Amino acid sequence: MRQRKGRPLTDFTKTLAPVADSTGTDTADSGSYVDGRESITAAPLPAHRDDWERKLLDHPNLLREMASEIGGPFHVLYPARVGRNIRAFHQAFATAGVVGAIYYGKKANKAACVVAECAAHGAGVDVSSTAELRAALAGGVDGTALMVTGPAKSDELLRLAVHERALIAIDSLEELDRLGALGGPARVVLRAQPPDSASRFGLRGDQLDLAVAQIDPRAIRLEGFSFHLSGYDYRPRAELAAALLDRCREARGWGHPVTTISIGGGFGVDYVPEAAWTAFRARLSPRWFHGGWEPKDLYPYHFPEPGARMLTRVLEHDGLARRLRREGIGLAVEPGRALLDRAGSTVFGIQGVKDLIAQGHSYLMLTADGTSLSLSEQWFDSEYLPDPVLWPPGPGTVTPTSVGGASCLEDDMISRRRIPLPRAARTGDLLIYPNTAGYQMDSNESAFHDLAIPPKVVLRDIPGDSYEWSVESRITAR
Repeated sequence: MRQRKGRPLTDFTKTLAPVADSTGTDTADSGSYVDGRESITAAPLPAHRDDWERKLLDHPNLLREMASEIGGPFHVLYPARVGRNIRAFHQAFATAGVVGAIYYGKKANKAACVVAECAAHGAGVDVSSTAELRAALAGGVDGTALMVTGPAKSDELLRLAVHERALIAIDSLEELDRLGALGGPARVVLRAQPPDSASRFGLRGDQLDLAVAQIDPRAIRLEGFSFHLSGYDYRPRAELAAALLDRCREARGWGHPVTTISIGGGFGVDYVPEAAWTAFRARLSPRWFHGGWEPKDLYPYHFPEPGARMLTRVLEHDGLARRLRREGIGLAVEPGRALLDRAGSTVFGIQGVKDLIAQGHSYLMLTADGTSLSLSEQWFDSEYLPDPVLWPPGPGTVTPTSVGGASCLEDDMISRRRIPLPRAARTGDLLIYPNTAGYQMDSNESAFHDLAIPPKVVLRDIPGDSYEWSVESRITAR
């Protein structure tokens, strides 16, 4: 861990005094294009913004203090927003009259402050490794509130899960046999492979039949079934959950105390306004991108019924909530990104600016003080599309701008598209990428070139409409 000024970053705490609210100018609407450069500039995609983000951006020096103390790129997390998102999922279950369980998908962000919010707001954690399981326990989550997922779990992970009375999602008959051989009472759900699926995960229908018949209720407690679906459509999730009710009844006939169906994650997040997203998609062109590149696939950055609202649609579809109540079956969910919605941002410093030419027009190429490995979407033939905010704000003309990383790799591009920044960026400015807590911060992080992995700054409310901030330790309990 790096140290500055003779003390660990984890010991550093600052307080933000109250500031007056201001509007700021950080979108293309605040300036005007010159020299016909609009033709090579991407349509703007300003992100939805919470109050905590506005206060952070409006404060005259807090971001600069953070950047100076850390000395490189960093992530900002506002865990109170995680708690708010958890409460929204709880409310969706309560409104539908369904017994619900929430398991935070820890792979979406490993920050300890997120786990602490889960413990404080009655959410469990979905883990897939011994390190994740131990970190969840260290964060205050009870072992019985953990779900252990993933394929071909190690014997070490299975033993630890049994010891902590965690719920284990069984992915294969071989895994079920190994669990039985380990001894000790275990709690399990059987992961069902979706019909007509080519997935490598889950059990086929005939394998589910065998597992239900073979499990000895005295040794292994079969509590239900689970599944995971790709995409973000609520309908197939509701329909597969309804179909599994038949299996729940059959399993009960074998003496199993089945009480749960888990529908996994895949709850969408609404990053940008509908009008901006529609305009962006309608005009999307390789002319916008450095080198003529174009993304192969895009996340649906506008999602009309995100998070807990999508859960409500699942429960409403074809009377699923009523059918669950009638059968005495609860529903479990495993959201990751949706619990992290608007809970964090990523900050890069600009350490270089150069002029480039595309299609006869000039644009800026910025070099950030980190790499695209800290913005994971860039490594999936895609692009993270919510526009970054250039800080500090100031007057100027709209300037098409791409952003590269500090590595020697040509493909190390943090933003390939030419973003319509409201003014020309300068060395020493900051770029704040919004809403990056879900998957962007951790998924591909790397100390390539011996560059430090960006630390996480935790922002917390204190009395007087103020914040305090500190840097979270990166040490993981093992």
